[in-house]
Amino acid sequence: MTALRRIVGALMCAALAACTSTPRPLRVGTTYTVQQSGALDVVDARWTGARVVTVIGPSGQILQSAARGDLDVVITHAPSLEARILAGHVLLRCPLVASRFAIVGPPGDPAGVARARQAADAFARIAHAGARFVSRGDSSGTHVKELALWAAAGVRPQGMAWYVESGADQMTTLQLAAERGAYAIADLPTFVRAPDLGLRTLFTADSLLRNPYTLYVVRQPAPHPAARAFAAWAMRTWREALLSWRLPDGSPAFDRRAGDCTAVD
Repeated sequence: MTALRRIVGALMCAALAACTSTPRPLRVGTTYTVQQSGALDVVDARWTGARVVTVIGPSGQILQSAARGDLDVVITHAPSLEARILAGHVLLRCPLVASRFAIVGPPGDPAGVARARQAADAFARIAHAGARFVSRGDSSGTHVKELALWAAAGVRPQGMAWYVESGADQMTTLQLAAERGAYAIADLPTFVRAPDLGLRTLFTADSLLRNPYTLYVVRQPAPHPAARAFAAWAMRTWREALLSWRLPDGSPAFDRRAGDCTAVD
């Protein structure tokens, strides 16, 4: 093959690839609780824009991926991690919805968690009783909240015989807690979708158990053209769908967070 024919052939191949290539999908990273609560199903059912590829993981892992530029949009629920890891990597910040965490455990409630006055008191009771507790231990939003509650209770549980880290997602952690007759912390919309594991919701009445979800459009050298449209859709259609959900006791599964999307310098 002559040099000219090789060049022409290469140009034809390049042109053919350009004609047949598909647009890059919108890469959306989110957490196990968004997936396992069923909230992600709303995207599959109602989003009609660019093709979405979803990455699921603990909040810490998802945020690190976003900071590396591997994701276009993220939805997480770990405010302290978000502020630290995403600094300088955000175009838009959108307060989506909030759910509630619950402290769940065995029906017999050996630590008397249901009688606690505050969430920190509930955790202190678990520690004082030496009752089993299963932590996610995975830098998820749930794990970050749990650690904050131990700190508020003045307890360092790591290394204690009664404290177990699953290193796994919410559902797997709940299953392990049920098997061991242990306590755990769980996002309520996720917990109510779990099979009947024999765990009870024991304590929810504390503002510290609020679980805020935030959507971020990630700063990219070439932002995905559908990222802002997805954020606008999420704040309108997705949020309204989630606000209509009810827990078995009739209370809202998700609450509206104040504000709309704001640009981040």
